[in-house]
Amino acid sequence: MSTHSRRRKISEKQSEESSDDENYVPYIPIKQRKKAQLQNVELRLGRAAALIKEEEEAIKQSTSEGSEASDREDGEDSEEDEEEEETQGVGERSHISLLDQHSELKKKAEAKKETAREKLLKEEERILESVAEKTALMGVAELAKGIQYQEAIKTGWLPPRCIRELSEARHARLRKKMHILVEGHDLPPPIANFKEMKFPKAILNGLKKKGITKPTPIQIQGIPAVLLGRDMIGIAFTGSGKTLVFTLPIIMFSLEQEKRLPFIKGEGPYGLIICPSRELARQTHEIIQYYSQCLADDGFPMLRCGLCIGGVSVKEQLEVIKAGIHILVATTGRLMDMLNKKMITLDVCRYLAMDEADRMIDMGFEEDVRTIFSYFKSQRQTLLFSATMPKKIQNFARSALVKPVTVNVGRAGAASLDVIQEVEYVKQEAKMMYLLECLQKTAPPVLIFAEKKQDVDAIHEYLLLKGVEAVAVHGGKDQEERTRSIDQFKHAKKDVLVATDVASKGLDFPDIQHVINYDMPEDIENYVHRIGRTGRCGKTGIATTFINKTVEESILLDLKHLLIEAKQNCPPFLAGMTSESEKYLDIGGEIGCSYCGGLGHRISDCPKLEALQTKQAQNIGRRDYLANNSADW
Repeated sequence: MSTHSRRRKISEKQSEESSDDENYVPYIPIKQRKKAQLQNVELRLGRAAALIKEEEEAIKQSTSEGSEASDREDGEDSEEDEEEEETQGVGERSHISLLDQHSELKKKAEAKKETAREKLLKEEERILESVAEKTALMGVAELAKGIQYQEAIKTGWLPPRCIRELSEARHARLRKKMHILVEGHDLPPPIANFKEMKFPKAILNGLKKKGITKPTPIQIQGIPAVLLGRDMIGIAFTGSGKTLVFTLPIIMFSLEQEKRLPFIKGEGPYGLIICPSRELARQTHEIIQYYSQCLADDGFPMLRCGLCIGGVSVKEQLEVIKAGIHILVATTGRLMDMLNKKMITLDVCRYLAMDEADRMIDMGFEEDVRTIFSYFKSQRQTLLFSATMPKKIQNFARSALVKPVTVNVGRAGAASLDVIQEVEYVKQEAKMMYLLECLQKTAPPVLIFAEKKQDVDAIHEYLLLKGVEAVAVHGGKDQEERTRSIDQFKHAKKDVLVATDVASKGLDFPDIQHVINYDMPEDIENYVHRIGRTGRCGKTGIATTFINKTVEESILLDLKHLLIEAKQNCPPFLAGMTSESEKYLDIGGEIGCSYCGGLGHRISDCPKLEALQTKQAQNIGRRDYLANNSADW
């Protein structure tokens, strides 16, 4: 037999023996079999715990989905830790019950959720920083020369000695009692009555005639700050008396200047007040004239106040200005026109107040404000006031101020607690007829707001046909007709005023008991200003708002949370609305959106910011297209 055949036989024999070994089943004792069964059970328990863990991980991943891209490295580290936990021996955890393991995993998920909140806050800060204005709110000359004022303007006013000697703890108690929040360096003391603010008897008597005996919270802290010469941001509810905070000090400063050295022809103004609407400017002008007349009747020099608004003859306004004025109240458009034509100079102006400042600093108005600032020849005292001022506007506005004091009474953008808010679902075609029913809720006067000029005219015509004494105001009407309508309504000659948002900011109608929103405004800030025309100076009022399917969901969510914050009745159709972002509304820091102030969303879901970015993107594309075409031509 050859060597090759012999080796083949040996290999076949070995393979047969090995196959016999594979078929052989050894005997296993009972003790070992039970041990194996126990290990199988432990293995199944470990798999169940792993399934629970996977479920918790899925929840965690869904909550941190928005910040996943920015924190990928941290996620990879956490995955490695989880893999290490999974690779640990099952026997080490077998003595822990599934319930204990579940609670332990829940705690870990909560801890990871906290880190997700921190990541979301950081992401929001990044978004806010990206949309913030990079150029300071300063004049062109100040920016070019790098001029920065370090100290506030000094005035001749000091608080009474009895107030100065009181401890800071006492001041803090008074602020807490009046719900006043103050930020800033070297805070002025709050003063709880007008007499201790050192106003003349003529001013005190004028206040009494108006029924004003005690200062409101914003006046308690705001007036002393302004009298000391401090720059200030004032935020308070509508109807809280913000106008007196900047009008009374400017009257006293102008009176001081006039007594030292009388103003001559062509001189002035010493103080400038800028308002967003003509009606508000006229109202502020009337207030200053009233208190100036009170002083003149008591033997003080007569202060001259000018009004600079559109729709009125420039010649008439110029005659008043040329005589020399102490205070000028203006709207931005007419003021810039007269400054450009050198009809007005701000050479001696040292006092600037901007009422409803957020409206003027908001998108599209920054350049106008910078242009006005550039006409000042030296440092000025700057005051900004509004009921709605989101964090974005506050941060931007501070660049124009020197060591500012921020006085906040209530949350910026919160609705007045003296207004009963009623929200009703009314179909679009039924709104007009339902108006008559709503007018029966209270006695006149009643104010009706609509978004469009056409709707204002339609409502006005409908009410006249139904025998209701009504007048209308909107931007399409000439100034004389607007002024006449406002006067007739204020003096109770007409029962109903129908208006667009030109009448929503700052106008004071103390006797109004009812405001009707024919449609929901596109911005929750406008809603707050609208309903703030009633419930003023401690009185109560009702605001009825019509909503339906045409209103955007984001605005309805903002409205829902505004009602909840003010402890108002939230109708079921509104309370049932929810969104994915609602679980992040109270994660800390700024409540709601830090860009527009809405409570129903965060800045990452802000519709106003999204619309702005879309508009900017479209403009960029349009500019590129026009540039290319012009190059071709």
